[in-house]
Amino acid sequence: MEFKKNQIVELYIDDIGNEGEGIGHIDGYALFLKDAVIGDKVRAKIIKTKKNYGFARVEEVLEASKDRVTPRCPKARQCGGCTLQHLAYEKQLEYKFNKVKNCLERIGGLENIEEKMEPILGMEEPFYYRNKAQFPVGYDKEGNLITGFYAGRTHHIIDCTHCMIQHPVNEQILLKVLDYMKKNNITAYDEKTHKGLVRHIVTRVGFKTGQIMVCLVVNGSKKNLRNLEMLVDSLTEIEGMTSICVNINKEKTNRILGSKIEEVYGNPYIYDYIGNVKYQIGPLSFFQVNPTQTKVLYEKAMEYADLKGEETVWDLYCGIGTISLFLAQKAKKVYGVEIVKEAIDDAKLNAKMNGFDNAEFFVGKAEEVLPREYEKNGVYADTIVVDPPRKGCDGKLLETMVKMAPKRIVYVSCDPATLARDLKVLSGEGYEVEKVCAVDQFSHSSHVETVVRLRREN
Repeated sequence: MEFKKNQIVELYIDDIGNEGEGIGHIDGYALFLKDAVIGDKVRAKIIKTKKNYGFARVEEVLEASKDRVTPRCPKARQCGGCTLQHLAYEKQLEYKFNKVKNCLERIGGLENIEEKMEPILGMEEPFYYRNKAQFPVGYDKEGNLITGFYAGRTHHIIDCTHCMIQHPVNEQILLKVLDYMKKNNITAYDEKTHKGLVRHIVTRVGFKTGQIMVCLVVNGSKKNLRNLEMLVDSLTEIEGMTSICVNINKEKTNRILGSKIEEVYGNPYIYDYIGNVKYQIGPLSFFQVNPTQTKVLYEKAMEYADLKGEETVWDLYCGIGTISLFLAQKAKKVYGVEIVKEAIDDAKLNAKMNGFDNAEFFVGKAEEVLPREYEKNGVYADTIVVDPPRKGCDGKLLETMVKMAPKRIVYVSCDPATLARDLKVLSGEGYEVEKVCAVDQFSHSSHVETVVRLRREN
């Protein structure tokens, strides 16, 4: 049977895809549908066709799955942020557990891996968990000033000041900034013309400290923001307002933040904690966006590292030292490696602030720093902790890790597919996967974090 664009079809959803989309089949032809749940019967419009599969949009749910729930956010289907809010939370966790398991089996070639997998660690309250938000500013079709989030795979702004996964204080902040902009004729940036001033409103909140940062990203500088004291007076009415600043980004780019910061009010940073470790966070700092689950994630990594107080640990792709300093509480010595100099500067500052004299940090690519320190300077590792970006570990880095022969490797991953690829390499070099634990770091999205413990055989 041949399918065409705009054709209306009825089908049952019998599977779930890698991004959380529903999958249905008609005469063996697979259709992928956003916002569909296993067990749904839907009427859908085909929007794109390939030889063996296509994509469709749900027009009507004819019979709802028992696992379907009404999203708490009225903008959930339009917005590109929460792709799974229509799926019952316990089923989201089941989906993520299986996503990790399937990748490790199919890509990693790890047989009977489920026997080594612990139950997924979910959230008690899977809403209002994010400590950082970046809201684009623009106009609707009527020319009204709006802010919110981009619709999925577009740069079309969905007007939304109350987000169900962001800290609740953001709504107050956004309304105050929009009010200030309207009263002072401050324009929003237009990507197409490269005109207009305010590009994004960035917020950061310390969940444990209650400190708040607001940063306006502008196509100019703070001198272009008329009557800025009016905005300061308004924002400082919010309890906990600690830092107000301007980020300058005059480039024709999709990158949100520029490199230059202009201070407006208060400190140029806020503080927050993960467990007992305190971190200084600036507008450009990388810091995990879900502090509640980050503590859960790091505690699992600490458990898997099984530190007794005499170990030398290497933390690769260490960022601002979040995992490094968490491990430094129990390790004899921790070395952190990160390619971004500013992140290492933050890591050193955070180590000093917490009184850790057993943490040392290097700027550079992990695949270059590790061989240099190991082969030339004789620095070894009892345990290596690696937390790479989505693309996983560099091949040369894996080679050096194997040469160093640590007793244990703890792999923290944000992508099950590249995790599985790297575990296949390490398994072939004499490392046995002992334990696996998935962690729900980004509720209502398809993303999942995973912690794996590997032990050197022999």
